[in-house]
Amino acid sequence: MAQGASYIVQYRRKREDRTNYKSRLEMLKSRKQRLVVRATNTRILIQMIEYSEEGDHVSATADSNELAQYGWKYSGNNVPAAYLTGFLCAKKSIASGNTEAVMDIGLQASIKGSKLYAALKGAIDAGLAMPAGEKIFPDQKRLSGVHIAEYASKLGKAEYEKKFSGYIKAGADPKNISRSFEEVKKKIEESFQKTSKK
Repeated sequence: MAQGASYIVQYRRKREDRTNYKSRLEMLKSRKQRLVVRATNTRILIQMIEYSEEGDHVSATADSNELAQYGWKYSGNNVPAAYLTGFLCAKKSIASGNTEAVMDIGLQASIKGSKLYAALKGAIDAGLAMPAGEKIFPDQKRLSGVHIAEYASKLGKAEYEKKFSGYIKAGADPKNISRSFEEVKKKIEESFQKTSKK
């Protein structure tokens, strides 16, 4: 380890490659809340985070596991689930009075058409004002799960039951995922319309 009077020890999170402070500073300069998207092996987690000198404050959060309350029986870690989770989180944020945000993907790879940008598209479609170019989003077919339905249709019975055993166990038909996607999106929209009328 380097030593001497001029040596500066970096922040722990920078040493551990957990935070890019330069990128974080640029986001904080916008004075907008950050839409933080994180994907695990089984679900999508999204939070609206507001900067505070005492520590960041989470103003709204959504977990793809919550989609089950709206009738979603499919994976919580696919592109349609990412979109719906972003849509749900944005609706919660707007209901709490925040209508603007900037995207924060942390140190995750920025890949065009990924689940991260599906979540961003969902948040924008829900009404959250965010800077983004249309080219980074997955196409509408991927967002609604058409690619999953088409893949399921091509499989033989044995392979279909093997690949989609989790869906079958949950009582979900992957060939109907696009219809379910639209139904869940509509239910989320309606639930926040009812809340705003109260």
